[in-house]
Amino acid sequence: MIHNAERSEVLIHALPYIQQFRGKTIVVKYGGNAMINADLKAAVIQDVILMTCVGIRAVLVHGGGPEIEALLKKIGKESRFVDGLRYTDEETMEAVQMVLCGKVNKDITSLIMQAGGNAIGLCGIDGAMLKARRIGGRDLGLVGEVEEVNVAVLSSVLDSGAIPVVSSVAYGTGDDEGRALNVNADTAAAKIAAAMGAEKLVLMTDVQGVLRSVHDPDSLIKAMTLGETDGLVREGVVSKGMIPKIGCCRTALDGGVRKAHIIDGRLPHALLIELFTDEGIGTMIVNEEEGEKS
Repeated sequence: MIHNAERSEVLIHALPYIQQFRGKTIVVKYGGNAMINADLKAAVIQDVILMTCVGIRAVLVHGGGPEIEALLKKIGKESRFVDGLRYTDEETMEAVQMVLCGKVNKDITSLIMQAGGNAIGLCGIDGAMLKARRIGGRDLGLVGEVEEVNVAVLSSVLDSGAIPVVSSVAYGTGDDEGRALNVNADTAAAKIAAAMGAEKLVLMTDVQGVLRSVHDPDSLIKAMTLGETDGLVREGVVSKGMIPKIGCCRTALDGGVRKAHIIDGRLPHALLIELFTDEGIGTMIVNEEEGEKS
């Protein structure tokens, strides 16, 4: 049992962080097992609501790979991936749009409302919030790269006191003007964080963070600079699916975001532990200049 003295100690410990982040924007990419497991889902929702209650301007960006996969199987559509990205033809795009902009987005929005928060579900097409151009050089179908973020849409939602819940479907430009394009949710979150001048980008994953040895959970790297990530990629310490996540952190930091975090969304209340404790829970990445201040 936790005694009152311990409870008060926890709250006092969090106070400096609450003061530091009050009024700041934090963009959270919500994905992985935390979107599937009911208990973890409830914990994430509670975390985001608490963030807003202490004055943080929280933006929640989500994917929905497993749900998309389930619908494609149901309609007899075989998935195809190119360099880790889902090949998106017209039929697949319809499924992506239905799942992400419809079911998943509205389910998350509804859960926030049920838990006493206030949320507005959006996709990148709304107000042309995420403008994207089709990725060139590879035949990925209707897969885009975010080129522009309409911050006004997100700011108006935040100013109203609501949490924007954003699905990663974008408004096409150029030859695809007005067409729905499938965009990577991690990348979309990074672009949104940079455009909004966010304090932090937090990527929720199904791993602890960046490990020096993938088989040793005690080898977690708690903090590093972008320059150090380059060395770890060359050494092969950072490999496979972690490379694009590091790339998203770079996009955010190069765009002016102060800190980027890769955290383990499989742990209940991972967001609160990362934001409001000295120890944190995952890997924090900063620019060289920011690293000198830390």
